[in-house]
This record gives sequence, C-alpha cells and structure tokens, in this order.
Amino acid sequence: MSQSLPPDLPPGAFRRLDETPDAEFYRQPRFVTHIDDRAIAAVTQLYREYFPAQSALLDLMSSWVSHLPPEVAYRRVVGLGMNEQELRANPRLSRYVVQDLNQQHALPFQDAEFNGAAICVSIDYLTQPVEVLRELRRVLEPGAPVVVTFSNRCFPSKAIAAWHALDSRGHLALVRTYLEAAGGWHSIELLDRSPQPPGRSDPLYAVVARA
Repeated sequence: MSQSLPPDLPPGAFRRLDETPDAEFYRQPRFVTHIDDRAIAAVTQLYREYFPAQSALLDLMSSWVSHLPPEVAYRRVVGLGMNEQELRANPRLSRYVVQDLNQQHALPFQDAEFNGAAICVSIDYLTQPVEVLRELRRVLEPGAPVVVTFSNRCFPSKAIAAWHALDSRGHLALVRTYLEAAGGWHSIELLDRSPQPPGRSDPLYAVVARA
C-alpha cells in the first residue's frame, strides 16, 4: 500500500515488531485506561480549552472512554476505533465507526463535518499518519482544531519503529512533521502538559493544529 513519507524518514520508520493484522490484536476489548488519572486530567483540560460546547467532535482512534470534560455538552461526538465492544460502551459517543486506519485511511465522513478532533495516546500506532491527517483535515471545518495527545507508554509491539527511536521531544517534532507533510494545517503548537511535580505521574504531551 503506497504512503507519503515525511521528509528525512526512511521507509522502515513505519514498521512494527508485530506486523500481524491489527484487527487480531484489537479483537479482545481492553476496558482499561492507558495513562494514569493525572495525565487523563491533563487531556481533559486540553479539551476544555480547545473544544467549545455544542461542537461536533470526532474522536479518532477511540475506545470506551473519550476523556471529554463531563460538564461540557457537545452537539455530537463520533468515535472511530478498532473494537466495537469498547466503542459501544463509550457513553460520550453519539455514533461510532469500526475501522482500521492502517488498512483504510479514508474517513467515512463529509467534508467539513466536524468542529474539532481528538487523537488520544494513539498516534504512535499509525503506519500511514500523513494520509490519515490529510483525511482528517478534509472532514474538519476551516480553523477547527485537532488535539493529538501522547505519553511515554504504548503497546511496544504495535508502535512504529520511528516512535521507539525518539524521545518525547522527538515525538513532538515527529507529529509536527506529519502535519506539515499532510499539508493544510497551521498554527501548530507543541505542548508539554505533564502533571507537576515530574516523576509522580505519566507525562503528557500534545500537538495542536488548526485545519
């Protein structure tokens, strides 16, 4: 399957230790959180800042919890993820789609359908990130934000080689490179929202951009 490689990344950058179909890996639901409570709170605070009430949101690579602020009402929240049981259990979703973005990066949504999008602790698993972010830009209205968050935890066998090779600063730069290679994104911010003091919680980093 063809893909766009960001500048200076070798073809092997998107290989994984486990190249078996992702559908097999995600077949069993995992009703757990992948970062701790203080890091989750940092994600939720970012969503408060960037996603206004009554927005239509896309939770990309979603699961059984979206970490959206409980006090904020959104017009619509659509989740796209790998496990139907997890998505069905997510109380914030108005609708969900089961789709493997590493097999099919085209998103089944209309142009400019959403006012914002979130990718939470999942960007490191994408093998076609440029294509996915290009599609994401298409389905967001002009000026809408995407909030990409990540920590230092992952499923090692499914994270791409480039992610393993970089530290946290490198991860921030890599996601920025994805967005620049996808085109059409602006006002890119690289944020360290790790709870303080350091070392007592999972770190939390974010890349925010506007379509």
